[in-house]
Amino acid sequence: MTEKKVPFTKDQIEKIIKTYPTPFHIYDEKAIRRNAVKINSIFGRFPGFKEFFAVKANPNHRILSFLSEEGFGADASSMAELILSEKAGITGENVMFSSNNTPLEEYKRAMEMGAILNLDDISHISFLDENLGLPELLSFRFNPGPSRGGNDIIGKPEEAKYGFTREQLFEGYRIVKEKGVKRFGLHTMVASNELHYSYFVDTAKMLFELAVELKEELGISLEFVNIGGGIGIPYRPEQEPVDLEAIAAGIEHEYERYIKPAGLHPLKLFMECGRVIVGPYGYLVTKAIHKKDIYKHYIGVDACMANLMRPAIYGAYHHITVLGKENKSSDRVYDVTGSLCENNDKFAIDRCLPEIERGDILVIHDSGAHGHAMGFNYNGKLRSAELLLKEDGSVELIRRAETLDDYFATLNF
Repeated sequence: MTEKKVPFTKDQIEKIIKTYPTPFHIYDEKAIRRNAVKINSIFGRFPGFKEFFAVKANPNHRILSFLSEEGFGADASSMAELILSEKAGITGENVMFSSNNTPLEEYKRAMEMGAILNLDDISHISFLDENLGLPELLSFRFNPGPSRGGNDIIGKPEEAKYGFTREQLFEGYRIVKEKGVKRFGLHTMVASNELHYSYFVDTAKMLFELAVELKEELGISLEFVNIGGGIGIPYRPEQEPVDLEAIAAGIEHEYERYIKPAGLHPLKLFMECGRVIVGPYGYLVTKAIHKKDIYKHYIGVDACMANLMRPAIYGAYHHITVLGKENKSSDRVYDVTGSLCENNDKFAIDRCLPEIERGDILVIHDSGAHGHAMGFNYNGKLRSAELLLKEDGSVELIRRAETLDDYFATLNF
């Protein structure tokens, strides 16, 4: 079981709302930092370990900045994410540029920053070479196809648009070695929000086996393997967190089994997690503004799927706390809805909650990753503010709420 708590009181939130009206996302800096220290402690047993935080999970420079202070790099996949990383002081090989269908100008910017290029397709070798030249260090993203199962969110690898096939992988390394590339990395990403620790151990084993084969066939000694991200979080109270110690111990066993006997030690281990770093430590705070009783009982809140779209597009569960009513019986059944003209604009369906009245404050848990980041403006809805609950208990505005002027700014009236 996972206890779903909030790091603030109703009184604190009511004071915050006086300055920053609902809805807003608020992130717990102390908890995120503590989690970052834990990640580094558990996986620091591996030579050169580095976590490249997946910028797409929470693209805010303040989050990136203090994660950088804890030793994290950044995994970027677009021009904006490269610039955000740079604004947060993360440059050079502390940035892993893992993009797909990549425009030339994005490769150019990544190379100017000195980022590690993680190519998604074998044709990008010649594309890069003909236009910008090849850097000293290159990494390739491997798609294992039907030999390795994906999971429910990311799907079957053979149906994914990402990565090199096995044959392309070996051919790609041969080509770039002949063209003078001196340093090599290997990456994969085959799961999303996965809760079984063995999945990540098996992924590392797959890459270690490839590392040994690459040395034997091509004389290449990889500098690093990046096992990707995808470590899940317990969105539901009945779920358990992933056993990170078990992941590390399992990978260590495979490292001793494959890497050291092959003479590849020290091989650096990289990861690019996002959700497990910040997901549980973000909260969408919203207010009940209407009650509707027809064939079902509805609570209408001032947030909508433009603020958190995971429940609508994935049917995902996000726990809900009604502030001030944590100890009351959850004896009412509601759909909790936003105001978009879409029937799937619901944060919860048939959810047992305490009786809710207009004006009650609802906290939607686990919005720290892929929450605000996936926002949009359909129906003219404006994206909310982001706040940082600092370690001393104060609150910092780290992204202001959008205004109608923002929404109309790109129109030519």
